[in-house]
Amino acid sequence: MRRRTFLTLTPSILAQTQALQTANPNIVFILADDVGWGDAGCYGAKSIHTPNIDRLASRGVRFTDAHSTSATCTPSRYAIMTGEYPWRRKDTAILPGDARLIIQPGRTTLPSMLQKAGYATGCVGKWHLGLGSGNLDWNTQIRPGPNEAGFDYSFIIPATADRVPCVYVENGRVAGLDPKDPIRVSYSEPAGNEPTGRARPDLLKVHPSHGHDMTIVNGISRIGYMAGGKSARWVDEDMADTITRKAQTFIDSHRTKPFFLYFGTNDIHVPRVPHPRFRGTSGAGTRGDVMQELDWSVGQILETLDRHNLAENTVVIFTSDNGPVVDDGYQDGAVQTLGDHKPAGPYRGGKYSNFEGGTRVPFIVRWPRHITPGVSNALFSQVDLLASFASLTHQKLDPAAAPDSFDMLPVLTGKSKTGRDYAVEHARVLSIRRGPWKLISKDTGPAVNRNTNTEMGAGLTPQLYNLDSDPGERTNIAAQNPEKVEELTQLLARVSAAAKTRP
Repeated sequence: MRRRTFLTLTPSILAQTQALQTANPNIVFILADDVGWGDAGCYGAKSIHTPNIDRLASRGVRFTDAHSTSATCTPSRYAIMTGEYPWRRKDTAILPGDARLIIQPGRTTLPSMLQKAGYATGCVGKWHLGLGSGNLDWNTQIRPGPNEAGFDYSFIIPATADRVPCVYVENGRVAGLDPKDPIRVSYSEPAGNEPTGRARPDLLKVHPSHGHDMTIVNGISRIGYMAGGKSARWVDEDMADTITRKAQTFIDSHRTKPFFLYFGTNDIHVPRVPHPRFRGTSGAGTRGDVMQELDWSVGQILETLDRHNLAENTVVIFTSDNGPVVDDGYQDGAVQTLGDHKPAGPYRGGKYSNFEGGTRVPFIVRWPRHITPGVSNALFSQVDLLASFASLTHQKLDPAAAPDSFDMLPVLTGKSKTGRDYAVEHARVLSIRRGPWKLISKDTGPAVNRNTNTEMGAGLTPQLYNLDSDPGERTNIAAQNPEKVEELTQLLARVSAAAKTRP
């Protein structure tokens, strides 16, 4: 009898074990800000130390040819959330701090798709996709926002740290707001009597290099005007600690069921004001210091997963919203202390640029239960995350959803080295990649961004590069390869004219 009972129970035990092994994994998506291809140790950085990002890479797949869709933040984040190329819409440029939500409530998004699969979804950190539907009142419930775009919980930096209002918004309400001190925000005229960096530079602890000279908060002048909300204002030096703790708390609270955490770090965006424990710790000045602060945040997330024994069945992705920039509006010494460090690695350009440095970003995927560590040279675009995670969670997307997102799950997990056939890159104009070839569309704008000193990749005629032989895009070979120029021009025209590209 005992033997028969044992044999009867065994299939049940095996079934339960198999169910656990095939259960939807947790997903932690860490989206850094303005981190370049060459900013982490595992991508070649020497003067900046990133042991936690490097540890993530050592146990996962490190991509060498992964791209954000755009060379700036709002559009690339829009693509991740919606699976749609952002240049298809006119309202996906870098948004001011009081912009309306640019994701239409009700459309399929990365978090809403995962909600349908039973995931608890959380958004912590930088948002920068707009809030509300116009005439935003920061003193009441703010809708729509992340919670209407598919997140069960949100604790966000509304736009960027260099833009007002300098407050956190938790589940649609400004965190810590005193109703007796209401917030007023304007991007056209002063909102009150708060001092500005333009009028009172003597009050500043970080001075602007261009723009960024409006309302002063925490000794730093910002873009835009703000009055009130003094009890709710953030302290820049504490921002990494604050949002990292919120991310850890989300994991703590949802560890017993599948969860999706979207963690948008502030680092290494300007103003770069590291916590004192990171100040002076790198060999690349303040920019290097905040990169090491970012690495600490990554380490805290990994330690939280380890503490709950979740690491084996959690997909962790680390990447950046666009390429690097050194001087982006503040005199923080980043240019003078850069030394031999190359934020974009061997690639030309950076944030805002048509060159590869604008969109080729670090991209690491770890999932110990299913991924064999290694390096992938596959061409990959962040726009593919929505369709890939739908495949991971066994969901079929509506034909109208995620119009430009391809299922690249085998590539993400390292099972396939065959990436995209082509990828569109978006900066001031559109570029297209196919294999080693890259075509940059005609761009009659300035060759160099005078504020950031970034090479923009402008040209009076289309430019063609072979990235296998010329990764730095130094030699335009369009004249020698008219057939390739025509092929890529026609492909880009077809993609641009189509309403969707997803099969």
